Amino acid sequence: MQPITIEEARVWYQDADPVHDFDHVLRVYRVAERLAQAEGADLEIVRAAALLHDSRGSAPNGEGKARAEHHITSAIFAGEVLAAKGWPEEKIKAVQHCIRAHRFRGKEDYPNTLEAQALFDADKLDVLGAIGAARTIAYAALNGQPAYAEPSESFLATGQKEPGEPHSSYHEFLFKLSKVKGRMFTDSGKALAESRHAYLVAFYEQLQAEVRGER
Repeated sequence: MQPITIEEARVWYQDADPVHDFDHVLRVYRVAERLAQAEGADLEIVRAAALLHDSRGSAPNGEGKARAEHHITSAIFAGEVLAAKGWPEEKIKAVQHCIRAHRFRGKEDYPNTLEAQALFDADKLDVLGAIGAARTIAYAALNGQPAYAEPSESFLATGQKEPGEPHSSYHEFLFKLSKVKGRMFTDSGKALAESRHAYLVAFYEQLQAEVRGER
């Protein structure tokens, strides 16, 4: 049973977009490892799952359906990689569950193991804090959207944009990122989320004030 090396994993992300690139994978790997150690999870499973979790569907042309299903295709690829390295079936299945569950939206696999919860939390923590602000603005730019635009009353009330309204990084913060800290599973993940959430709230308050000429 051979482990996956970081250099080996790097090859799988050569064509990834700037938001889902190998830097993202390494951050998730480090945080997942930290959470796994704090929570008593199996480090072999967590490390392998972190390195493989975005291995398929993270290229720029992987948007749309391919991106939406990347947790499934990455789990399949993980099974092939780990089987070739002599991993036992039960451990392969544990890694595959972590990968499928890291995109839990209420329909996909629920992260029902400690290892899956560590990976889920680590992946979601990467959209909070300073990194979260940078990634969200980068993602908006990749999609031709502004870093900031005033949200409409409709969006503030219902999350539905008016015709022609852009989806700026601030819109994404209001619609998604501001709710992420409430989705953590592990105690150690919840603690990290609190501080990163506070930073992100302060960042967007400052950005809004600067755009309005108030600061």
